[in-house]
Amino acid sequence: MKSVAAYCERIGVACELAPDLETLQLLHRSHLLAIPYENVDVQLEHKLDLDIDRIFRKLVDNRRGGWCYEMNGLLGWVLTEVGFKVTRVNGGVSRPVRGADAMGNHLVLLVELGDQVFLVDAGFGDGVLDPVPLTEGGIQQRGFEYRLEKLSDGYWRFHNHEHGGAPNFDFKEVPADELLFSEKCEYLQTSPESPFVIALVVQRFTENGYEVQIGKHARTISPSGVVTREIQSADELVDRLASAFGLEVPEIADIWPKICQRHEEHFGGGGD
Repeated sequence: MKSVAAYCERIGVACELAPDLETLQLLHRSHLLAIPYENVDVQLEHKLDLDIDRIFRKLVDNRRGGWCYEMNGLLGWVLTEVGFKVTRVNGGVSRPVRGADAMGNHLVLLVELGDQVFLVDAGFGDGVLDPVPLTEGGIQQRGFEYRLEKLSDGYWRFHNHEHGGAPNFDFKEVPADELLFSEKCEYLQTSPESPFVIALVVQRFTENGYEVQIGKHARTISPSGVVTREIQSADELVDRLASAFGLEVPEIADIWPKICQRHEEHFGGGGD
C-alpha cells in the first residue's frame, strides 16, 4: 500500500512536509539522489504502464528506478498528497528533430507556489537537480549550465547541459492528454525504433554530476567533461548496476548478448 511515509524512507527524508518551496526542493533533490532513472524493464520486455500503484511498488517497495512516466508519476503523486498544486503536462524530447510526433514522449510536472510556477522534473535522467522557476534565461546548478526558452509557437523549451544525453524537451502550460501518454508509453517500450528498446539506459545523479550507463558504455559526467569506459562482461554490468546505481537486477545478465549486439549495431565498438 502506497504512502508518503514509505516514499520518504526510500529517499532518506525524515521531516515534516508542507506545500512550500523548501519541501519542494528537498523532495526533488532527495528523489534524484536516491532513485535512478532506468529502462531495465524495457530491456527485459516487462510490461510498463502509468498505474501509480504499480509504479509505487516498483520504485519504493522494490527499490528500483524508472523512466519519466514512473519517476515523475511517483513524484507528482507525492507532491499532490503533500498539498502542492501539480499539473502533469505532455513533453516532447527533441521536438526540433522529431516534430509533433515527439509530444508525449516525456512527462513533465508544473507546480504552482503562490504566483510562481516551477518546472519540476525528476524524469529527464541527467537534467536539473533542483526545481526551477518557469522563467526565461540561463540556469546554473552544480557547475552545469541549462536554459529555459519561451518559443514563438507557445511552447517552452528546456535546453540540457552540453554533456547531456538528450539536448532538449518542449512543453506547454496546459494539462496533459493522458491518452497520449499511454500511447507513447506503449510505443517507447515496443517499437524497434525506440531509443529505450535500442539501448540499456541507466542514469543517476551524484552530488557533483552523473553516473550513466548507455549500452556497454559506463560514463562519469562532471562539469569538466565525460569519462567513458566499456563494460566487458555480464558480471561486470550486474556489479556496476548494483554499485553505481543501487540496482539489484541480476537477470540483466541473461540479455547481455542482446545488449552487446544492439550496442555494436547502433554505437559501434568505440569508447566515446
